[in-house]
Amino acid sequence: MFLFQSLEVGYLLGFCFYVSQSAEEIQFIIHHWIRKLKIKLGWIYDFDKLVVNYVMFYLFLFYLIQQANTFFMFDTFRLSSKLVNKFIGHNDIVYSIDFLGFGDNQFICSGSYDQTIRVWNVETCKQIKSFNQHLGWAYCVKFSPYHYYNHRKNVICSSSSNNTINFWDFKNNKQLDIFSEHIGWVSGIKFSSFNCGKYLCSGSADKTICLWDVETSKLLHVFHGHKETVWCIDISPLQSNKNFNFGAIGGNGYTICSGSFDKTIRLWDIETTKQLTRFKGHDGYVRSVKYGSNGLINTVLSGSEDKSIRLWDIRYNKQIQAFNRHTDQVWAVQYSPFIINSFEVSNNSNVICSGSRDGKIRFWDIRSNKNELYVIKENNGILCLKFLQLKKNRNNNSEYGVNLCYGTKKGSIHIWG
Repeated sequence: MFLFQSLEVGYLLGFCFYVSQSAEEIQFIIHHWIRKLKIKLGWIYDFDKLVVNYVMFYLFLFYLIQQANTFFMFDTFRLSSKLVNKFIGHNDIVYSIDFLGFGDNQFICSGSYDQTIRVWNVETCKQIKSFNQHLGWAYCVKFSPYHYYNHRKNVICSSSSNNTINFWDFKNNKQLDIFSEHIGWVSGIKFSSFNCGKYLCSGSADKTICLWDVETSKLLHVFHGHKETVWCIDISPLQSNKNFNFGAIGGNGYTICSGSFDKTIRLWDIETTKQLTRFKGHDGYVRSVKYGSNGLINTVLSGSEDKSIRLWDIRYNKQIQAFNRHTDQVWAVQYSPFIINSFEVSNNSNVICSGSRDGKIRFWDIRSNKNELYVIKENNGILCLKFLQLKKNRNNNSEYGVNLCYGTKKGSIHIWG
């Protein structure tokens, strides 16, 4: 009887995916149906907590997959978008930005050459927190999905020129943890797309990539192969058709992509820790690498100080396209959520985006390196960018569902949409 009652509760919990986005609301629904179905818990005193964690885990997967499969019309963005928000506070280069937009939270975090990490409320455009305990330049910042979905904490992970990776609880204003095994400054960091961000990888001036277990704070493996600084890092995206292997580190062929000052891009198998591929073609430091998703799952996008953007095919280990209209270093590249027209019936976007120190953000159709679609012009260099899906509010009158956030050389952060 308990099995059938549990299944009924399970179906009802599925409804939570659509009506609730907080642990408290899910827990309230669970208690209601436990009482209604008169389930005797016996020894399972924390049954509700177990189910909350179960639901939050699959809600996290649902959210990631939904985000990866949401596309927008590019022409709508091109014709109607404008500068909608501006965040002022940093007084030097903004190296990195990230966004937390799950549930009722809409925060941006930023890391800067001014040695601070700042948290911003998107709706009010106000800074709500600043950390300056790094004693070094803050190269990369990420909201921690592991702490959010396992402990309901808003935590920022940051890398620094003082050779450390730090975890900050910005709600309670305290440092939670520090990873200090690198022997050179730490640049790019990335949480795993699988296991709710339990794993973190980092690139460093010590020429290595480290893989960490966030739950235990243990260093799991050090990847060797690059000849110079490893500046940028990405982890292959979550795939809905993969079978989860909780006994291994992710399992099922997840990989790390790294870009280096040795001008190469390398792919590494997380499970076997072996180097899989090395891409050569850039003539300058590689400043940005990104995995494609959906129909572009077998591609990698890169930006370099040689002023070019390049698209690589993982299956055939070769360059597909090169885009060369920037007049200065390319520090940021992104796959966009845009499609060119409504007649494109596919599960991927063909629009990419690049940001450069020349002060321009360029949009490209990956099917032709001659087809530049749109340019956003800024007064100073672009060092980082990220696409956001923001809730509508009084400060954001855009009727469109996607925004572009970017950080500049002079310290300002802008939202375009």
